[in-house]
Amino acid sequence: MKIADLGEVALHYRDEGDPDGPAVVFANSLGTDLRLWDDLVPLLPQGLRIIRYDKRGHGLSSCPAGPYSMGALVRDAENLLDFLGVRDCVFVGLSIGGMIAQGLAIKRLDQVRAMVLSNTAAKIGAKEVWASRMAAVRDGGIEALADGTMERWFSRPFRESPDCALWRNMLTRQPVEGYLGCCAAISGTDFYTPTAGLTLPTLAIAGSEDGSTPPDLVRETADLVKGSRFHLIRGAGHLPCVERPGEYAEVLTGFLKDIAHV
Repeated sequence: MKIADLGEVALHYRDEGDPDGPAVVFANSLGTDLRLWDDLVPLLPQGLRIIRYDKRGHGLSSCPAGPYSMGALVRDAENLLDFLGVRDCVFVGLSIGGMIAQGLAIKRLDQVRAMVLSNTAAKIGAKEVWASRMAAVRDGGIEALADGTMERWFSRPFRESPDCALWRNMLTRQPVEGYLGCCAAISGTDFYTPTAGLTLPTLAIAGSEDGSTPPDLVRETADLVKGSRFHLIRGAGHLPCVERPGEYAEVLTGFLKDIAHV
């Protein structure tokens, strides 16, 4: 386990693979930690430098007082990559991680040469929806949202499997302050205009059963970036790297090869 002390926040991260290889950076979703990518990472090509981290308020990273802004989350990623000496990475972001990817690409094209927008959008949900969700967490903890979240995250067959309990436990054990802080960041973010100005290679991935960021919403965001490509993973929900790691790895690897990043 490694911790990067970045001043206002300390981020838990893993830096694996070839330290001199092309970097692929993974940013996870709201309510999960870097273990989100555990089943995917071993399926990726050899020779990559693979970096993943817990965003502030999640996993083993520190949990500053909220609310958070998307600018703070983007700055955390930026500072971590500077700390690790990373340039020209492919940044893979899922859900809120995909919003971080967009913000980082807008701000630091020296750090990001391509991005993967997985189960995300330029704007996710209305402020009223996020306000209601945050109120429910303040009243009853993350547990109050757990069952509904599993329905959005996973297809029915996965929800009926024993593995679903692992992800439910991961969700409910995140720090409440961190969860609420990131909810506030999502609520206040609208990247439609700045993302429409991006031209870097972009792959968008959606799950056919995703109840948080439905495929049409992901496709709409992909269409903002000229030349982007879109892939739908059928039978998967909001976390297709969990439900369909083989297909996810195949699509991601194809993208990395097409842009000569592997």
